[in-house]
This record gives sequence, structure tokens and C-alpha cells, in this order.
Amino acid sequence: MKAIIYTKYGPPDVLQLKDVEKPTPKEHQLLVKVRAASVNALDYRRFEKLSLLGRLMDKVVIKGINKILGTDVAGTVEAVGSSVTAFEPGDEVFGVAPGSFAEYVCNGASKFALKPAHVSFEAAAAVPVAAFTALQGLRDKGQIQAGQKVLIDGASGGVGVFAVQIAKSYRAEVTAVCSTRNLEMARTIGADHVIDYTQEDFTKNEQCYDLILAVNGHHPILHYRRALSPQGICVVAGGSLAQVLKAILLGPLVSRIGSRKIGFMGIATTPQKDLLVFKELLEAGKLVPIIDKCYPLRETAIAVRYLVENHAQGKVIITVNDNDKT
Repeated sequence: MKAIIYTKYGPPDVLQLKDVEKPTPKEHQLLVKVRAASVNALDYRRFEKLSLLGRLMDKVVIKGINKILGTDVAGTVEAVGSSVTAFEPGDEVFGVAPGSFAEYVCNGASKFALKPAHVSFEAAAAVPVAAFTALQGLRDKGQIQAGQKVLIDGASGGVGVFAVQIAKSYRAEVTAVCSTRNLEMARTIGADHVIDYTQEDFTKNEQCYDLILAVNGHHPILHYRRALSPQGICVVAGGSLAQVLKAILLGPLVSRIGSRKIGFMGIATTPQKDLLVFKELLEAGKLVPIIDKCYPLRETAIAVRYLVENHAQGKVIITVNDNDKT
């Protein structure tokens, strides 16, 4: 089968379309014929030349996994392992599987859910990793409650788009922070208020929020703190390495001063129960993926470069078609 691999660190150009061995499912796994996958920062950081965090993940966290990129996936079940009873060949599914930038991929059945019939493979593939991060950042780290004032800093990116919609599903009052070109999109996905960060610094406008999810924020930790209500929580879920380190190292110290809390959202877990939450929201029309661009498998390097350099609105998708392998 064809797959996108890398054999050295560097720019997206190091990604190559190669012939590799087709995987065989173990007894608890599904073999999925990939129809679409989505690009995440996690993928880029694995091979990016200067990313120490990415190299650590590649050598330690993801140790033993081959050099095929991709995690999000949507496709059709080709075969099931001997102990799998919840799925059968022909089922349309979405979920997570390391190595999804390929024609076929295997992973445990618990890492998949049935794809809603009305949702395209491209839209379904856009969901998992970004939505896991958004949901767990808001629900588990942020302890979101109905009626709260919630601010999403970085509302137009992969995680932010889902965070706005998930916060609305909790009946929160949501403020989206994004650039000028993304303001209308933020309104269409349900934001009650929008702030153009090129015109206004929300940490200085004296408005306070019960929960801030800083997806790709750049504000100092103390600035986030002053934008919180007295019992507010700020969850840092991305940004530069310096931003992440400040949240990890200074967040606990700042949280001990008064009742406002600063926390860090690490790598999200991928439980099936959360996939089923997304399935329900997709079916109800409460979660609508925003897709910026789609690229064929052979143009994955171009897709990754676009994501890195152009601040994609929503997600960038890789499509895998039988007539598009060369």
C-alpha cells in the first residue's frame, strides 16, 4: 500500500509517498481502508527539524511506532480481528489510528466509532484529535458549567473551532478571540461575542471570564489571570514552547495565590466514550467541522506546509482515493 513516511528530520519536504507493507489486524483491532485523515500540529512536530518537543515525542512517547504520519482517520472497515464484535466489514467509522496518512491503517476497536451517515469522511476525519483536546480542556481541566462566561483564545484553528461549539453545547456564553478574517466564521459556529485580537487585547478590557481556554495564546500567564473571574480557571492548551513551559512551571504557583487557577492541558487521551460524544453532537448538528482545504495523499507535504505557514481556518484534510495514488 501507499503511505506517507519520513526518514529524517526537516521541513515538510522530507515527507515521501512510499510503498509499505499493508497492516494485518490483531484480534482486538480493525483494519480500516482510509478515506480521509486530517493534519494536526502533532504530526508536524514529529519530524520538524528544530522541535525538541517533537523529537522527544518521536523517540519516547511514540517510540516503536513506524514513521508513517497521521492520527485522525475516517474510512471503511476492511476486516476485523477475531475478538471484535461491535464492528463488521463495510462499517463506516471515524477515530484515531497512528499511521493514518496511508491507504490502510489498524488500531484497536475501542479507538473507533460509527460515522454518522450524513457526515462526510472528510468532516469526520477532521474531528478526533482536535475535538478531544477541546472537550477535555473545557470539561476535565476547565470544569465547564452551564451559564458560565467562556473565552476561547485561538477560536479559528483546529481545536478552537471545536471548543467554541462544545462550549455552546454546555450552554455557556462564549467569546471567540480570532483575527479579522475569521470573525464571521466564529459567529456562524455559535460564538455569542467575538474579539478581533488585531484590534483589541481582551486581557485589558476589564471583562472577566469564568473559563479561558488558551489554544494558541501568547499572553503572559498573569495577563490571563487578570481576565479571570474570582473563581475562574484558565487552561493553556497550546502555543509556543515558552508558553507551555510557563503554564506548566508557573501555573501551579500562580494558582496558589487567591482563587483563580491556571492549568495546562497536555496531550489529550482518546477514549471511545468521547468519540461517542462527538458522534452525538455531529448527529444533532451541534458540532460542524470547518475544513479549510483538502489535499490528496500524494500532496501531504504541501498540506502540512499550508497548515504551518497559513494559520488554517479549521482543519486541513488528506483524502485517500483509489485513483489518486501516484
